[in-house]
Amino acid sequence: MRPTGPLHIGHYFGALKNFVEMQEDNKAFFFVADWHALTSDYADTSRINEFVDEMVLDWLSVGLDPNKCTIFRQSQIKQHAELHLLFSMITPNSWLERNPTYKELQQEISTKDLGNYGFLGYPVLMASDILIYRPNWVPVGQDQLPHMELTREIARRFNYLYGETFPEPQAKLTPAAKCPGLDGRKMSKSYGNGIFLSDTMETIAPKVKSMFTDPARLRKSDPGNPNVCNLFPYHVLLTDADKQNEIREGCKNASLGCVECKKIFMQSLEAFLAPIHERRAAITKDYIHDVLAKGNEVARKNAEETMRTVRQQMKLV
Repeated sequence: MRPTGPLHIGHYFGALKNFVEMQEDNKAFFFVADWHALTSDYADTSRINEFVDEMVLDWLSVGLDPNKCTIFRQSQIKQHAELHLLFSMITPNSWLERNPTYKELQQEISTKDLGNYGFLGYPVLMASDILIYRPNWVPVGQDQLPHMELTREIARRFNYLYGETFPEPQAKLTPAAKCPGLDGRKMSKSYGNGIFLSDTMETIAPKVKSMFTDPARLRKSDPGNPNVCNLFPYHVLLTDADKQNEIREGCKNASLGCVECKKIFMQSLEAFLAPIHERRAAITKDYIHDVLAKGNEVARKNAEETMRTVRQQMKLV
């Protein structure tokens, strides 16, 4: 994940929940992608160290355990940059220019100049981040599938040119989790429309109060439609199944108003966040730095093993 600000509950249900489960049965590596943050936020790096610490704090608070997985910081493993350089020598420009995310993000993020090589070439860096650990699986969302295919293409090209070195890792899709922003758009740090994992209930209360619900339901006496309501997807994620059915029926027959629905959501949200906040309060900055230092050491050892093979295959030693 890129350290560009606090993580919200969309990050949890979209990725972190899956990470926590995967660490139980896999040799898993999770890293703070601070070099990737520079692809769009290169002009101001004043808060990047703060965001790195905050991201690891969020990870630890939701249950990532450094005794079960490796947590590290990308920029501290220089082998990522070396492999990125070598991959950039064999990657055709056309492969990068056809990346569907490239033009989409340029249009969406109009407030930043994204006409730099780092932004165009970030899928090559992503391929390096992945392949340097020679994994079988990579947990990604649906939107990352084009990048995974490019990663496999780069692995195939390297293997063809220099001999079998890299596997062709497969995407392990995270479960679909609809978690819209408070205003109905995608929940995003840049939109400021999220409920963050670090938010107190006092901070969350006015956010929930102002949440969009069913736009056609103007009065409590109007029947609602949970399928178009911006709030109901949160109940699907956080409220127990029996209560969800009550909410759905109450909305449809107008016996449950949006204000009551939001109160139930606040109760579900508090039950979800309470253990996260409890773990968060016990984590110190020194512990975060210790976790990263140990994780960096493990990652660096694994990455260097791969790079020794790469250099030999390319006759660079």
